[in-house]
Amino acid sequence: MGQVVDGAWQEDVSRTSNGRFIRPNTAYHNYVTADGSPGPTGKGGFPAEAGRYHLYISLACPWAHRTLIFRALKQLDTVISVSLAEPLYGKTGWEFGTAHGGTLDGANGKKTLAEVYLIADPHYTGRVSVPVLWDKKQGTIVNNESSEIIRMLNSAFEAFTNAHTDYYPAELRSEIDRINELVYPTVNNGVYRAGFATSQEAYEEAARGIFATFDQLEVRLSRQRYLVGKQITEADWRLFTTLVRFDAVYYSHFKCNLRRVADYPNLSNYLRDLYQVPGVAETVNLAQIKQHYYGSQRQVNPTGIVPIGPLLDFTAPHDRARLA
Repeated sequence: MGQVVDGAWQEDVSRTSNGRFIRPNTAYHNYVTADGSPGPTGKGGFPAEAGRYHLYISLACPWAHRTLIFRALKQLDTVISVSLAEPLYGKTGWEFGTAHGGTLDGANGKKTLAEVYLIADPHYTGRVSVPVLWDKKQGTIVNNESSEIIRMLNSAFEAFTNAHTDYYPAELRSEIDRINELVYPTVNNGVYRAGFATSQEAYEEAARGIFATFDQLEVRLSRQRYLVGKQITEADWRLFTTLVRFDAVYYSHFKCNLRRVADYPNLSNYLRDLYQVPGVAETVNLAQIKQHYYGSQRQVNPTGIVPIGPLLDFTAPHDRARLA
């Protein structure tokens, strides 16, 4: 896995310590707010405007997938434009093109995401990751942290949409935050900690943590329809993007094979419930997801062969209405 160092691409950057995968911090934490005032990160200066902002994502990436879901749910398709990176990594990471289901760079006309990062900072050092929220007016990166971008999409663009559902309501924030603090390290990042581990101890620690959390969530979802009760919140969508990839990728590719999501009655019905929310299915592309993980991550799958299965039907009926 490579990254940019002082504006130049550098290959084979180690991201493990004592066999444990360490996820680097994201670099950009500016905030879009309705009037451009500082957001929760204390940074502002980016007022919400229709047509001003652009998302760089990959349909394969779960972190980027979160932002595409919020763009769809908040009906911001005509407000925020988007470019899709190709599912397979190129020589310098994410590339734009139409050969495998991606798109051209509609904001800057670049061939790679690395070039976009260097527009914002010619001496940038760090990962070239998706998602990226780009400001067309100032010609710079606003933010590349998915957890912050989804909150901007949730609240900052209310003047430009008729979809006003709040997925981070004030009265539920403490519980949403608590669930996120459980799910992120053990599940969202846990699958990567298992898949990229380079020691048996680190792998087992991460893999067992995933299923310990799945067991907790299975019990929780036996009592209530969603993670924080009767309504869908940010916590559900943050979990969803990992769950929808789990049986197709993480179970085998990352050796998270103690159980499948399909083996958990409540968790699997819950996954189908979320998938069937209007607008969400269109954001899920299992072909690109499998192509990226199996085809690009050669340190895990040296042959690059993409498996033909499993057969998954997220449109099958679910039983979650019983808990409404």
